[in-house]
Amino acid sequence: MNCLYRRLIALLLVFALPLPALAQAWPAKPVRLIIPYPPGGQTDLISRWLAEKLTPVLGQAVVAENRAGAQGSVGLQAAKTAPPDGYTFVYTNVSNISINPHIQTNLPYDGLRDFATVTQLGLSVLAMVVPTSLNIRTLAEFIDYTKRNPGKVSFASFGNGSSSHVYGEMLKGAAGIDMVHVAYKGAGPAVQDIMASHAQMGIHDLASVAAGLSSGRLVALAVTGPKRWPALPNLPTFAEQGYALDIAGWNGIQAPAGTPKAIVERMSAEINKLIQSPEGREQILKYGLLVTGTTPDEFAEVIARDTPRWGEVIRKAGIKGD
Repeated sequence: MNCLYRRLIALLLVFALPLPALAQAWPAKPVRLIIPYPPGGQTDLISRWLAEKLTPVLGQAVVAENRAGAQGSVGLQAAKTAPPDGYTFVYTNVSNISINPHIQTNLPYDGLRDFATVTQLGLSVLAMVVPTSLNIRTLAEFIDYTKRNPGKVSFASFGNGSSSHVYGEMLKGAAGIDMVHVAYKGAGPAVQDIMASHAQMGIHDLASVAAGLSSGRLVALAVTGPKRWPALPNLPTFAEQGYALDIAGWNGIQAPAGTPKAIVERMSAEINKLIQSPEGREQILKYGLLVTGTTPDEFAEVIARDTPRWGEVIRKAGIKGD
């Protein structure tokens, strides 16, 4: 009887462990970081950098796993249905959390309800690029060219309903031009087709277009957001050129709803240490993000604020889902 009593007391003590103790015991096995896009784009590059840097910090391997499809929905669905035990996280962005709900009628997840927020990594700026072979060097020249060729100019996005698509539709409306949208399964293949002149324009993250810009195969004409990008100080914003594409995107890390708060806060703290370091800020900037870093609650507030804003933009642009 005394033995049974002691065992019961020991069991109760385990369940009575404070949440900080739970976080300290975690992780006891490899951690998965889902990337809801194909290899080669901004999300893939930053996710793999994070996985590499977090592995020695956490003492367990952080494994980056691409689960692409349906503008991030495949990866988000995989994260949603994973056990909320602290061993699955997902890289998210404004497209799959705040834009998809207004585009996809049968979205298999709720961006506000089905995920715990970990941290907002940073603000995302997209650059409008054209192939060098088009012989266009300014946004004004591109708009003039498109007006002279109505319906013959195509713009390549990294997915239907993505921020890349939304910005393109915003430019169409603001400039009064007629372009054909072509949706790709990720920024990588879209940018490849722009460089090959199969599409005449695209608005993509800086990580995806960097190689094309440095090799001279692409020309950048403008950036989204409210101010110029530090890495490209001579490239004007759309707003400076008379087109209000100034609503900013963001990227972040989330986890399945119900993931223990102590684990979420530990992961948030470790990621913020990495991205707030001088090395982290420089690296993330190269990939096209201006580091913010937030608490889980602050990130939740960003999502709650931005989701209706994007809904209004999408309604005005008349964007429909697949």
